[in-house]
Amino acid sequence: MASLQLDSTLLLCLLFVVSCFTIVARGFRYGRRSAQPPSPPGLPIIGNLLQFGRGRHHRTLEALARRHGPLILLRIGAVRAVVVSSAPLADAVLRTQDHVFCSRPQQYMTRGTFYGCRDVAFSAYSERWRQLRRIAVVHLLSVKRVDSFRALREEEAARFVGRVRAASGAQEDGGKRPGVNVTELIITLTYSVISRAAFGHKLGGVEPAKVLFILASSPVAQSTSHPNLGNTSLTATAAKLDIIMERTITEHEEDPGNDGEARDLLDDLLSIAKDGDQGFKLDRIDVKGLILDMFIGGTDTTYKTIEWTMAELIKNPREMAKVQSEVRQVAAGAHGGVLEEELGKMNLLQAAMKETLRLYPAVPLLLPH
Repeated sequence: MASLQLDSTLLLCLLFVVSCFTIVARGFRYGRRSAQPPSPPGLPIIGNLLQFGRGRHHRTLEALARRHGPLILLRIGAVRAVVVSSAPLADAVLRTQDHVFCSRPQQYMTRGTFYGCRDVAFSAYSERWRQLRRIAVVHLLSVKRVDSFRALREEEAARFVGRVRAASGAQEDGGKRPGVNVTELIITLTYSVISRAAFGHKLGGVEPAKVLFILASSPVAQSTSHPNLGNTSLTATAAKLDIIMERTITEHEEDPGNDGEARDLLDDLLSIAKDGDQGFKLDRIDVKGLILDMFIGGTDTTYKTIEWTMAELIKNPREMAKVQSEVRQVAAGAHGGVLEEELGKMNLLQAAMKETLRLYPAVPLLLPH
């Protein structure tokens, strides 16, 4: 009898302790949740991943912000992301407290492709990153440096127009004119301009189309922060790119004249690596990371914006006729083409490009911030 009474007492004590622990845990959990931004309901494990689907992510986030407020928390698998959707909060995050939020998560894909994240886009915030960013802004992306490649851009644009004319004038066996793959020609134009500005005529003796194929074969969509089957192919792709980069740097070191062409961006970086800039010197990996940023960051975004603009103009023939009339009127000179200084006079064309960037931004979300 005494044993049964003792067992009952122990059971009651155990239930009391468990109840107290549950109450405290719930209160602690509630306190943590109350300190977090509001979050839309999600599923176990995958969180809010299915809410994005295949649509335009910036519009999905806009809809979530209208429902849950300007500051929301999303769970995308094991990753938590805070979404800021108001101008005052964005100013606080991107300017006032930028040094707190600007470091990027270094994932397996970025470490493998960008030399251990030793570039500007994915490097963690530090004094070294500030020096790399300064070099990129002053020596690679300044207005004066961009203007120095004007003749190059106009030459490649003239070649692009020639390719379109040749393709549209060709005839098949039946006498019909085949369709013109404008997307392919735009991609060739973009990669030709960027590769010539960054490396010279060719990238390590490889045509831009070949480099495009190597980049397109990278299994970025399958890459995560942990190795998987897709990352084996990613390593192979990164190795191919590194071989091309190494060959290109060696060619520039052996022939600084670059076959009589103007200095390209790689020439500038190699000069900084050799002589330094304000006491800061680049090593070979820094040069590779920076030049790869310029090449990858400037190609995909450009040709996608051009392609979307042309697609929207085709869908709206009345607006396309207005833009065509303006271009013909402004570029009616004897040079037979469009010069860059004439673009400022083409207000309708600029409006079409801006509307495309609003509707179909090539990079709707910033890099991880």
